[in-house]
Amino acid sequence: MPNIKSAIKRVKKNESNRQHNVMFKSALRTSIKSFNEKVDNNDVEGAKEAFIVATKKIDKAATKGLIHKNKAAREKSRLSQKLNGLSV
Repeated sequence: MPNIKSAIKRVKKNESNRQHNVMFKSALRTSIKSFNEKVDNNDVEGAKEAFIVATKKIDKAATKGLIHKNKAAREKSRLSQKLNGLSV
């Protein structure tokens, strides 16, 4: 346990940042799962809307540094492939 005042503040700030990141990553995973469910149910319109939401969350997570930019590109590519396969 830290004794210095600034170190104590840092521990508190790190924990609050961690909680925020956990919340954001959870929302990201949920949006991807929602898209996948709509694709499985052949709901084209719902899948298009869910795709837009999921890609926005993926881009924001990459910008914030929660996920790597290459992972973000890979996830978006996979989602778009599923969406294009559904439309055909």
